[in-house]
Amino acid sequence: MPENFFTVVEIPQQKVYNGVFFPAVLSSDPTTLTSDVSVLTEAIKLHKPWLDSLLHRSGAVLFRGFPLTTASDFNDVVEAFGYEELPYVGGAAPRNKVVGRVFTTNESPPDQKIPFHHEMAQVPVYPSKLFFFCEVEPASGGETPIVLSHIIYEKMNEKYPEFVEKLEEHGLIYTRVLGEEDDNSSPIGRGWKSTFLTQDKTVAEERAAKLGVKLEWMEDVVKTIMGPIPAIKFEKTRQRKIWFNSMVIAYTGWEDARNNPVKAVTFGDGSPLPGHIIYDCLKILDEESVAIPWQQGDILLVDNLAVLHSRRSFNPPRRILASLCK
Repeated sequence: MPENFFTVVEIPQQKVYNGVFFPAVLSSDPTTLTSDVSVLTEAIKLHKPWLDSLLHRSGAVLFRGFPLTTASDFNDVVEAFGYEELPYVGGAAPRNKVVGRVFTTNESPPDQKIPFHHEMAQVPVYPSKLFFFCEVEPASGGETPIVLSHIIYEKMNEKYPEFVEKLEEHGLIYTRVLGEEDDNSSPIGRGWKSTFLTQDKTVAEERAAKLGVKLEWMEDVVKTIMGPIPAIKFEKTRQRKIWFNSMVIAYTGWEDARNNPVKAVTFGDGSPLPGHIIYDCLKILDEESVAIPWQQGDILLVDNLAVLHSRRSFNPPRRILASLCK
């Protein structure tokens, strides 16, 4: 039984919805604890159906207290789950490959918060699952808060039914101006060359077209226009509507020398979004979220169709790595 290797534990930050803990937290049984990572990876392979059902029920699973220290250990754990890798094409964040399927998380400056979003919700091809790994725990702050998407949909629909109806009818259009090279001072500083994994404008246009993105070249920058794309999805496996969009992060966070966040996202018919509702949504997201301080060796597995995530500002050092799965 999985319980022979994994122990379900409770921590103070968890929330409980309909008797289900969010997130689920797994620790190792002290009697089976070993410094050998392969013991964990074998247990994952052996108990994968149980872990999958736990993820489906809770939306996120935190693995804490396992002997993981390096990016390579993390890569082994990701591989053990057997999910297919998703290349990071079309995402906004500047990030670098570390080893295997492992990347750095958004490398924007530590004093910047990254608002709540579903990973790559602004493009048609997005990951179904995300892994985060704490290689170096933050000196302070730097949590990765998570929140259940269907709860946000319910709260917003209750409070702003006409707004939600318009979102469901028209969807959203996202607009972002990219430089040529990456700009690590910006949370959306990924240049067009690394966004589309090419040096060639023609290839970039082909790859953009596959994502449904229109490109408008302007001297040394390019404007990307995505949408209209749905802002709310019906999640079939759980039979519920989810707040699957990048509206809040675009409207409040897509700001740098090239971009004005208010113009970064509009209704699908081109009309502007009501700012006061976006900022209230930000408040609701915060109220419903769970923020667990990172500990070295933590792995957080997130179902990207159930959960939005964000990043709090922090005092360095902090090194959180990520891997995206189809």
